[in-house]
Amino acid sequence: MIPARYAHIAFGFLLSGMMSFLVSGISTFLTLGPISGFFGAWTGAWLPSWAAAFPIVLVVAPIARRIVGALTIKE
Repeated sequence: MIPARYAHIAFGFLLSGMMSFLVSGISTFLTLGPISGFFGAWTGAWLPSWAAAFPIVLVVAPIARRIVGALTIKE
């Protein structure tokens, strides 16, 4: 288990991993189609995407939270 103070980092790690996995899979499929070796190509696209997505999520998530906070009203 990890301390709660690192929850935002764990959340960013998991979110960036899942999102980059799905988006790179869709992009790889649209580019290559259902070819032999598709999963190897997908993995090859996903890992560098995740390496970029993780720090981006850590920077962009607080900005997105502030924008959403400004666009919503408390009930």
